[in-house]
Amino acid sequence: MPDGGSRNILVIRLGALGDFVLSFGPMAAIRAHHRKDRITLLTTDPFRDLADSSGYFDEVWTGGRPRRFTPDWFRLGKRLKKGGFDRVYDLQTSRRSRAYYWMMKPVEWSGNIAGASHPDPNPDRHALHTVERQRGQLAAAGIDAVPAGDVSWITAPVDEFDLSGSYVLIVPGGSAHRPAKRWPADRYLNLCRRLIRSGRTPVLIGGSEDAALLAAISTTDLAIINLVGQTSLEQIAVLARQAEAAIGNDTGPMHLVAMTGCPSLVLFSSSSDPALCAPRPGLQGGAVDILRRRALEALSVDTVMERLEALSGSRDSA
Repeated sequence: MPDGGSRNILVIRLGALGDFVLSFGPMAAIRAHHRKDRITLLTTDPFRDLADSSGYFDEVWTGGRPRRFTPDWFRLGKRLKKGGFDRVYDLQTSRRSRAYYWMMKPVEWSGNIAGASHPDPNPDRHALHTVERQRGQLAAAGIDAVPAGDVSWITAPVDEFDLSGSYVLIVPGGSAHRPAKRWPADRYLNLCRRLIRSGRTPVLIGGSEDAALLAAISTTDLAIINLVGQTSLEQIAVLARQAEAAIGNDTGPMHLVAMTGCPSLVLFSSSSDPALCAPRPGLQGGAVDILRRRALEALSVDTVMERLEALSGSRDSA
């Protein structure tokens, strides 16, 4: 499709946070390819502010994940049909987004469904990391240049947290229904104490669902700073830029942290595969190190501390 028309483009990216962050590069590529076109994003409420401030979209629609066959479902279908979209880039490629294709057809469609005008031709796309999979999908739609993700545009005030000196971000939470993805809390506590002895402040971040876990870690030592439920996504990104390093489980905030250029150590169990979904550094560079064990209980504090020290040194030498 020639660049420079005046067309109506829809991008579908509903989440979760890690997936949304990994799509920043493809989103930037779509914006560059459709410089003179109008681009709308269909997403969910948690990502509205990020999407609005990115500059990639002319309009952001939320409510992209209603329960099927409810009034909200039918309202969304009517809105999609009335949107008059010329082309859709389905970065979600789920059964839900495929249903939206049937609501909207006929429409040009970049994705992996039967009937798409610009299908991803790679039969092994599900064996690829999210970044490579989306690059292949966009190449099939005529977008060859897909950059690394860029979050340099994210700004937010962080003075309220009064962080001075050297600190390390700690992300010990994660999906409540997948506890095997979490390194045990007592290991995080021991790691925090070792960081304190080395002159660095551990700063815990997480959502309200992580409150009990982070309280169990932080209340044992007053030198551990607990920011659970206090940081927006934008503030996490700014704090990461200023941190010496970060460590956390395979969870969404670590994707955002890593993309800022903060040296990041991410812990994986057999519950997820870093070859498919590991955080990636962004345009600002930075190092991402992966430690994986079948069961995270087998991962020692000594091993984590050693790898974290090496990462911290990578920022010092940059």
